[in-house]
Amino acid sequence: MKSGFAVLIGRSNAGKSTLINSLVGTKVAITSPRPQTTRYAVHGVVNDDRGQIVFVDTPGIFLEAHDHLTKSLLKAAGEATRDIDVVLYIADPTRAIGNEEHVALRLLESVKKPKILVLNKADVKKPPYKDEYLELGSKFSAKGGPASGWDAVIEVSAKFGKYLGELKDKVLDFLPEGEPFYPPGQVSNLEQKQWLSELIREKVFLQTHQEVPYNVAVEIEEIDERENGMVYLKANILTSAPRYKKILIGARGRRVKEIGQATRRELEAIWGKKVFLDLEVVVEEKWAERLFY
Repeated sequence: MKSGFAVLIGRSNAGKSTLINSLVGTKVAITSPRPQTTRYAVHGVVNDDRGQIVFVDTPGIFLEAHDHLTKSLLKAAGEATRDIDVVLYIADPTRAIGNEEHVALRLLESVKKPKILVLNKADVKKPPYKDEYLELGSKFSAKGGPASGWDAVIEVSAKFGKYLGELKDKVLDFLPEGEPFYPPGQVSNLEQKQWLSELIREKVFLQTHQEVPYNVAVEIEEIDERENGMVYLKANILTSAPRYKKILIGARGRRVKEIGQATRRELEAIWGKKVFLDLEVVVEEKWAERLFY
């Protein structure tokens, strides 16, 4: 049996979270069109008769660490490259290479593990920057790796779930023999409250688009299954300034209600139970220092 960790690295919005959800077959990482959505090194567990792959989703690489939160995200991305077995460099070949790629590559220069270039959006015909991403691996070739720098190159479509079997096969080829890290049936390392807070934060981003900064958090205060089978969930949406609270609540409370409805519908579909979601928007200027100490 094979067992090991495959870390996903790349710039923000390259499709890492969508890919890990497609690989696992259920939502373990939240997604949105906005950059810097992922905040934790989320584990997505895939089992088959050959072994277990633990895919590690990381915060996207971006350039400036101008506050406590962004510093924490960059640190999390760097720490995720330690004690792993395979690196999956996720690239969007429809977007020109930016400085974020060079920051990410610097993180990987000292990693002496197999590196797979995963070209996302295989459903797009003739992506304009594919060759440029292939050439990025040349940095690694001088370090004793293959001439191209990449140990393998695989094209996938995270959105449509295409060619994922080939990616899993290649990752398993590189993994060492070993016992599973997670028991059967467990698909993620996130605890329930953490997963719930991330799910609500996803809905916040989808509803607010660019109106509210990415540094919004959700804190679960209470979760309780009542005698009638309904699940009661109390959560606070934390934001740093009163002007953002007004946007999150919306006219006559419409926006926070839409956030709650979208969350409730998804939870009821997953749990098969009625959900009562009590949401409140709270201003806390330094929530990031408290939650990401």
